[in-house]
Amino acid sequence: MATIDLNSDVGESFGRWSLGDDLAMFDSVSSANVACGFHAGDPSVIRKTCRDAVAAGVVIGAHVGYRDLAGFGRRFLDISPTELADDVVYQIGALQALAAAEGARVRYVKPHGGLYNAIVTHTAQAQAVVDAVKSADPNLPILGLPGSEVLRLAEKAGLRAVSEAFADRAYNPDGTLVSRSQPGAVLENPERVAEHVLRMATESAVRAIDGSILKIRAESICVHGDSLGAVAMATAVKSALGDAGVSIGSFL
Repeated sequence: MATIDLNSDVGESFGRWSLGDDLAMFDSVSSANVACGFHAGDPSVIRKTCRDAVAAGVVIGAHVGYRDLAGFGRRFLDISPTELADDVVYQIGALQALAAAEGARVRYVKPHGGLYNAIVTHTAQAQAVVDAVKSADPNLPILGLPGSEVLRLAEKAGLRAVSEAFADRAYNPDGTLVSRSQPGAVLENPERVAEHVLRMATESAVRAIDGSILKIRAESICVHGDSLGAVAMATAVKSALGDAGVSIGSFL
């Protein structure tokens, strides 16, 4: 039986502001990208998310991003590589401490939002992220878009580079994600999302917005926890994969 990792962005509530149903998402995914306080999350939310992930048997990863709470980390920030590297190390360290308090450890790193998209092509920022992860813990894999600068540089630095696909995002013909500013960038129909994932998991392919089929190799597939109907989509994906004989399990 084939196995694929499903990951989800979690721990993104902040203070009295609640976002997503992390507990319900843990019923369907195998990896948790836990916010580290810079784009979302606060210490209490982060620690509880780690506690819930441990109870659900879900692997914990650091979801590092730009220091941009107001923009939810989805805006590009033109900061120096040194500042960015320090920010990433800081976020990994914070999550490592909170995870350890719940008897767990951080197992991988996945950049978030604007930073994730920037380091597909932005060499300086991609190198900063790689340098930060290597200095914090060289055993931590980095998740990124196939063919991205960050994965190329991670491999060059001796880190494990894990290619990722997105269950609920539309793709451009060049393999990049359609900008969230464009209509149809985020998929919301559970059946369509499940079909999207099945093609990724069983055919190593994805249908782009122009109808073309792209070959894509993904070790992990993301189902965003903050999307409308996220739980229904994750449930549909889990069911479709099971019907196709594909099990869900960590890439580690």
